[in-house]
Amino acid sequence: MHTTPRKVRTPDLVLMKERGERIVMLTAYDATMARLFDRAGVDLLLVGDSLGNVILGLDTTIHVTLEAMLHHTRAVTRGANRALVVADMPFLTYQVSPEQALQNAARLFQEGGAAAVKLEGGRAVAETVRRLTHAGLPVMGHVGLTPQHVHQLGGMRQQARNDEAAQELIADALALEDAGAFALVLEAVPDAVAEIVTSRLKIPTIGIGAGPHCDGQVLVSYDLLGLFDKFVPPFVKQYAQLGQHIHDAVSHYADDVRQGAFPPSSSVRHDRAPVLVPAMTA
Repeated sequence: MHTTPRKVRTPDLVLMKERGERIVMLTAYDATMARLFDRAGVDLLLVGDSLGNVILGLDTTIHVTLEAMLHHTRAVTRGANRALVVADMPFLTYQVSPEQALQNAARLFQEGGAAAVKLEGGRAVAETVRRLTHAGLPVMGHVGLTPQHVHQLGGMRQQARNDEAAQELIADALALEDAGAFALVLEAVPDAVAEIVTSRLKIPTIGIGAGPHCDGQVLVSYDLLGLFDKFVPPFVKQYAQLGQHIHDAVSHYADDVRQGAFPPSSSVRHDRAPVLVPAMTA
């Protein structure tokens, strides 16, 4: 059972880390799913720019716009009651300058209703994180595999695989904490590296493909539910195969329509005889 307050706030996450309570995070892109995840006790809902892949059919997250993120963030915040809603800042909406980042982040809060934003990158964005947090905007960091940098990284591959790269990642994580980030996503790094980072930080770490030692875990909901069939990362556990259930249900519906089995005439006006329109007379 979760013991956080009815409405999760950013300070609650640090308390959860101190108490050893694991944090549950999941992506959401619409109000209906957000409502279901919220009822299930998810602590944080991430309006991820992964919507580019699972909603818009794009190959990367790079083409996701701020307007798209605003649209989906508004939907998720309407469905969330208890969970804290975090919105991804899209590619090139925060890298140009801290001023640009502040203006765009403000829109996600004011127009989208987000309770926090997430930025990818380490020391390179630390001053931007500091600017946002000094302005009172909660920021979640994201290091390791950063999908917005897929071309620079040479693909979606594990990061911090040697000692030098691991030390760089640790330095990035500490810089983000110092800049005021309230939590940090660790994506696709070795278990041992994630364990060290988690032990060094006072703020919680949320892992995705980073092993069991993080303070919490996040997954793309379409992966967890078996809805996205293009590619499933090896670290994902599919808790359902809803894609197959949806396929079967829609196929059954299509067969019924084509065979004239749906809708049956008896399904109209169960409680009384049909209303007949009188014939017109000349």
